[in-house]
Amino acid sequence: MDLREELPDDGRAVRNVHLRAFGDHGLVVADLVDTLRSTITPGDGLSLVAVEGGQVVGHVMFTRSLLDAPRRLVDVQVLSPLAVMPEFHKRGIGSALVRRGLEVLAERAVPLVFLEGDPGYYSRFGFVPGGGLGFRKPSLRIPDDAFQVIRFPEHEAWMTGTLVYAEPFWRHDAVGLRDSDA
Repeated sequence: MDLREELPDDGRAVRNVHLRAFGDHGLVVADLVDTLRSTITPGDGLSLVAVEGGQVVGHVMFTRSLLDAPRRLVDVQVLSPLAVMPEFHKRGIGSALVRRGLEVLAERAVPLVFLEGDPGYYSRFGFVPGGGLGFRKPSLRIPDDAFQVIRFPEHEAWMTGTLVYAEPFWRHDAVGLRDSDA
């Protein structure tokens, strides 16, 4: 398996990974990725793919958001989404993508990375619940245990506050969980 940054020609394959991995929510996630892609610039954000046998089989994206801290706004990253083709699950592809992404972001002096996800999965990378560390989630629809953060060496004690997702997450209604009865 090869891990590398997403290339311009990978767009269709990356979209297919998300459509397959997220089932009924695949279209929303794939559209979100297509929108977020334009926000990534050299040194700000990251889009990685896993390639096996010449095929893109996994993808992770890290994009810029803001932490509304008492002293000032702080640039942070959000890990979202992460997807692996269903037939390639349980092979360590998702873990490899996350680890590589976190290594790159730590080298770039990013202070914090946030996500919404399963603590049982993401705790292996050093993510912890954000609420007990002085961070507030951007929506009440995010379950408390799903709102997670990893702090890097550039984090300073005053960097607490509310995570403010980048606009595409709101435009695509990809924040938290909606009531199924609505």
